[in-house]
Amino acid sequence: MPSPAAFLPVLPIGITMGCPVGIGPEIIVRMLSSPVDVGGRLVVLGDAGVLRRAARALAIDIPVREWEPGQEIEPGTIPVLPLSRLDAEKLAWGRPDRETGRAMGAYIEEAVRLIQAGVLGAMVTAPIGKKPLQEAGYPYPGHTEMLAALCGADEYAMMLAGDRLRVTLVTIHMALAGVPAALTPEKVLRLIEITGRSLRRDFGVPAPRLAVAGLNPHAGECGLFGDEEERVIAPAVAAARRQGWQAAGPLPPDTVFHQAANGRYDAVVCMYHDQGLIPFKLLHFADGVNATLGLPIVRTSVDHGTAYDIAGKGVASPTSLEAACRLAARIAANRRRAAG
Repeated sequence: MPSPAAFLPVLPIGITMGCPVGIGPEIIVRMLSSPVDVGGRLVVLGDAGVLRRAARALAIDIPVREWEPGQEIEPGTIPVLPLSRLDAEKLAWGRPDRETGRAMGAYIEEAVRLIQAGVLGAMVTAPIGKKPLQEAGYPYPGHTEMLAALCGADEYAMMLAGDRLRVTLVTIHMALAGVPAALTPEKVLRLIEITGRSLRRDFGVPAPRLAVAGLNPHAGECGLFGDEEERVIAPAVAAARRQGWQAAGPLPPDTVFHQAANGRYDAVVCMYHDQGLIPFKLLHFADGVNATLGLPIVRTSVDHGTAYDIAGKGVASPTSLEAACRLAARIAANRRRAAG
């Protein structure tokens, strides 16, 4: 007999428009005007005027329809919940300000609220400008931290996911000089746990194989190049194994990503931002997805920024956005099955 989850309605996925003067509006228009199937119905939380302007810039003839929760989604249109009404013609591509910062913050807040209210099933975020967001009064260094605060999540993590490689990060948006002091066995262990649980629940990997990267060259070479591996990372890996996780490490960073990309591991736990993102973007620059783990809601994102330098020029690719929508639909479906 089907589980109760099988009878739950498949709710729409909300796409937050991101910065109104970045590439978010145009990649949304390009994606929604194509016949691509991402596995779910999509609505945009944003600004109808800005989307119409983006469609004109791309010479794409597609109706932009204002949408309200509960309404049907009209095929062949861009349905948008209007949360700002900026003067689109006066906006300069690539030049954000406090007003656009307020708008992008409002899109994110409303998406979370609608998921919590059972109106949306997941959210996919187009890129935001961190500085204008903060100038508008949002005290967050990025999407991940803002979403964690809105959801009241204490344990969360950023994962970059592609078909060949997945990476998670112990430290995220901080100066490289501060990373060694920020690492503790507890933080590394917590990320191993979050990564493993998410691979099981969200990605359908029943027995995750986790690689834990070292911090230093050659994973410290037995303390010759640093003691963080022996003092911080190895104890965390040992604790994870005692809990039953298939965790290996600390492993030399110059080889572990090659091994993971060739199928030996399901994810690599990385010590800092660029350690994970450089190899990831080498493989998945166009189709990578940023997923926030540990939240009670489903959130994925493009793995690129606002690209202010090319905004409005019609050259931005929607490939990462398409991949983010597909992954959001997949995670939402996996969670529905798990709930049943």
